[in-house]
Formats: sequence, structure tokens, C-alpha cells
Amino acid sequence: MAETLETPEHRLKRLHMRSWRRGMKEMDLILGRFADDCLTALSGPDLDLYERMLAENDQDLYLWVTARIGDGPAREAPQMLVPMLDRIAQHAATRFAADR
Repeated sequence: MAETLETPEHRLKRLHMRSWRRGMKEMDLILGRFADDCLTALSGPDLDLYERMLAENDQDLYLWVTARIGDGPAREAPQMLVPMLDRIAQHAATRFAADR
């Protein structure tokens, strides 16, 4: 059976949809807005990391991201995901500040 390669455009659409349809409204808003604003600017390795992060459950992701937005204690997250979590938290903090 021949392997079908995913086009970059299809991958971006798939990741965008997964960002907006998480199952937890708070993560839909955080990741969906990040995807709207930043997904197309991510490099190939960053997209790989983002996709790996999307495989985590929402409850963990929510704690990991929100702890980085506020002054709360840092939550234990897989070390490989920390750069992406920091980037998403920074984006969310900027968006929330602009919405006030």
C-alpha cells in the first residue's frame, strides 16, 4: 500500500482544527487563538513540537499554560514541551491584556 504524504497546507488545516476543537473550552480559546495568529509562522520543527503538544490531555495543558501566564508556581511539564508552552502562554497573556 502506498503511503500518502500530507501537504503542508493540509497539515496546517488539521493542526488548526485540532487547536480549536480540544474538548475543553478554555483550551479551545487559548490554542485556537494561538493557531489563528501564529501557526503559519512556525518552522517545521516547531510544528512537530506543537503537534506533539496537542497529543497531551487538556487538563495538563491548561495547568501548564496558565501557570506560565500568571504568577503561579510552574507546573511540571515534559521538558521538550516547555519552549512551546512558554510561547503559547506569552501569546495568551498578550491577548488577555489586550482584551481588558
